[in-house]
Amino acid sequence: MLRAVVASYVGAGGPIGSQTIAHLLAAPLSPASVRNTLTELTGLGLVDKPHRSSGRVPTERGLRVFVDTLLAPATLPRSERRDIAYRLDEVDGDRVVSAASELLSHHTRQLGFVIAPRFARMRVRHVSLVRLSTERVLVVLVTASGVATRRVIDADREFDQPSLDRVASSLTERVAGRTLAEVRCDLEREARALRRDANALLAWTLELGRRAFEACDDEEGDLVIATRMALLDQPEFRDPCRLRELFAALEEEERLLEVLGQILEPEGVSVAIGEELDDPGLRRCALVASPYGGAVGQRPLGVLGVIGPSRMDFSRVIPLVDYCSEVVTGRLTA
Repeated sequence: MLRAVVASYVGAGGPIGSQTIAHLLAAPLSPASVRNTLTELTGLGLVDKPHRSSGRVPTERGLRVFVDTLLAPATLPRSERRDIAYRLDEVDGDRVVSAASELLSHHTRQLGFVIAPRFARMRVRHVSLVRLSTERVLVVLVTASGVATRRVIDADREFDQPSLDRVASSLTERVAGRTLAEVRCDLEREARALRRDANALLAWTLELGRRAFEACDDEEGDLVIATRMALLDQPEFRDPCRLRELFAALEEEERLLEVLGQILEPEGVSVAIGEELDDPGLRRCALVASPYGGAVGQRPLGVLGVIGPSRMDFSRVIPLVDYCSEVVTGRLTA
């Protein structure tokens, strides 16, 4: 009976009458049996009757029971898997994150989001240094998957571009295939061992590398939302006040990261509904999220997922988020 109520609610978006519910049941029940069972579900706090003359809707607790115990495992249709894999394979490394956010929104008609990877956890492939002025240098770090980050650092001395090219080539040899955390320790160790060496260019190579990687190591993952228009397809968000509350919550990236930290499981897909999100702007919403990147037992590179009304089609959204996580992991850790 609860499964039937949730299925009707997801499709209709409003209270469901007992007659409609009866038609969805595998075994025929009399109208009196349907009403009695709905009364029991109401007493358990799993469904509610918003108005005296209206039908029933599942409560947040009812939705949680449905997700945890009644939701049958589903497989994403092959056509959608093919579309997601193709589109993410076609974009450059820099655009994988925004493309994933856009695909999640497109396929769910809700709000797809991605917490971009923290650069320090990705493996570096190439270093470029560009002279901007006598004492300022642009550092471009490119990861193995093609994601690039740029930072401007102080050089404390004048370098011409050929010298910077030699420094960049030397740094690339040292860092290729390794993370910033690994590289920084080795650069500091090599710099200490070089203090009595007369090779000034090598000393500055190590010092510039240390400054460049420190600047990029401070970079936190940004919240990426490619489009918010899909939310307008949901009747719950045609209320301007409710839409404004949600967007205000999303503007506070630190708060959303905190919420994700509270609900996210180390592996697999996590689901949070309504009050579980612990944020006024996300009340009456549902969030489905999954980490991506990183081997088992290691910290992930980031998080991706979908935010929408609590009336979410979990049987469709959960496998979609899971598959997107799998494909993005493959692109960013290849």
